[in-house]
Amino acid sequence: MIKTGIYGGTFNPIHFGHIRLAKLLLEKAQLDEVWFMVTPQNPFKVNQELVWDRYRYEMVEGALRRYKRLIASDFEFSLPKPSFTWNTLEALSKKYPDREFTVLIGGDNWEKIRLWHRHEDILANYHVVVYPRKGSSFDMNSLPPSVQVVDTPLIPISSTKVRQRLAQGKSVTRMVPKAAISFIESHGLYGITPKNSIHHGL
Repeated sequence: MIKTGIYGGTFNPIHFGHIRLAKLLLEKAQLDEVWFMVTPQNPFKVNQELVWDRYRYEMVEGALRRYKRLIASDFEFSLPKPSFTWNTLEALSKKYPDREFTVLIGGDNWEKIRLWHRHEDILANYHVVVYPRKGSSFDMNSLPPSVQVVDTPLIPISSTKVRQRLAQGKSVTRMVPKAAISFIESHGLYGITPKNSIHHGL
C-alpha cells in the first residue's frame, strides 16, 4: 500500500509554510506522498472569499513541481460542495485501492473534530496525524488509537499575511514560491496588477 497523506486546504495562496510542513510530515508520519487537496469550499469558511478553484490548484501545482513526493490534487472539484473530509476519503479509497490514506490536520482542527461530518467514521477507518498550531491545545492522553501527534515547529507564515502584503504592494518572495508569484502577477490576483510588480516591493 502506498501511504498517502491528505493535506487539505484552500491554499489561498500556497506559501513556503505549507511546503515546509508537508515535507516534515512526510518523514515524521512515515508517508510515501503528501497530496495537497485543494478544496473548493471549506465547510467552516463558507463566507470566505476565495480565488477561483482552478487558479488555486494551478498555483499549487506549479509551486510543487520540484518536489517529487508532494502532489497537487483537484480531486475534490468533482465532489459535491461543501467538501466534507469523510466524503473525500471514501471517494479516494474507491478510486485508489492501492493507497492507504492518512488525514493531516492542525491542532486547531483537531479541537473541532467532533463538529466534522461523520467524524467517528473517519477515526474508525482512517489514520489521523495532528500537528501543532498556534493557540491549540489538547489532552494527548485521551487520543483515539488512530490518532498520532507529531512534533513540528510552528511556522510563522499564513495565507492571510501573504494576501495582506500583496494588497500593500510588498514583496512576498521569502514567503511564496516563485512559480506561484508569477501566476499571481500574470493573472492579477489579490489586488495585484501587471504594472505593480511584487518581486521588488518594499
